[in-house]
Amino acid sequence: MVAVALPVVFLLALIGAWYLLVRIHDVPPQVVPSPETVGSELVRLPEYLATQSWYTLREVWAGFAIAVFIGVALALAISASRVVDQAVSPVLVGFNAIPKIAIGPMLVMWFGFGMQPKIFVVVLLCFFPIVLSTVAGLRSTPADLIELTRSLDASRVKTFLKVRVPWALPQFFTGLKLAISLAFVGAVVGEFIGGGRDGIGYVIVAAKANIQTGLAFAGIFLLALMSIASYYALVALERLLLPWSRETTS
Repeated sequence: MVAVALPVVFLLALIGAWYLLVRIHDVPPQVVPSPETVGSELVRLPEYLATQSWYTLREVWAGFAIAVFIGVALALAISASRVVDQAVSPVLVGFNAIPKIAIGPMLVMWFGFGMQPKIFVVVLLCFFPIVLSTVAGLRSTPADLIELTRSLDASRVKTFLKVRVPWALPQFFTGLKLAISLAFVGAVVGEFIGGGRDGIGYVIVAAKANIQTGLAFAGIFLLALMSIASYYALVALERLLLPWSRETTS
């Protein structure tokens, strides 16, 4: 109960401070809208905002799922072979350093103005932390546990499945929780540069172009809300699948 109440209280305090600062300094609504202006936009366009939010959420989870598949496959290959590690890891680091917004126009040229380029941007932002955390988890298995399995004549496959994978799962979920936050950034960046008239990114751009700052802030609020919900969905999944991890780290 406290874990839910504290964030709510802190959020209400931030909204209160926002309201006071806007009122005290008489900030024009075109620059920074008041909280009630943002709330009125949420009430005024519920169906429109819900539809656009659902579009962005689909992009996020589609790209996230693809990134998990690619990231885990790469992590397994890197952790299993020193040659693959030495060949692939520097390329991954360099590729991750490329500004994703710089390749946005090319993605539109390759995939068109639909959902595909946005999903691709999500994949590009998500897969690196997943690879990094999974590799770190697979390599963090204590040497004495590996020696124990060898003394018991366990096969490499059984050692991998019974020891290395369970030991790696907490760090794997750490990478997932980091990646899901980046996924929303990727989706909005893709919507900014990918054209089309769908998604929260389009709502923000269109609202700013029409000087509807309250609507833009409403879109940002919904984006943050979806990100929080997705993050804690992964937290709940981690607690469901890894109850032993919480007990050993508490």
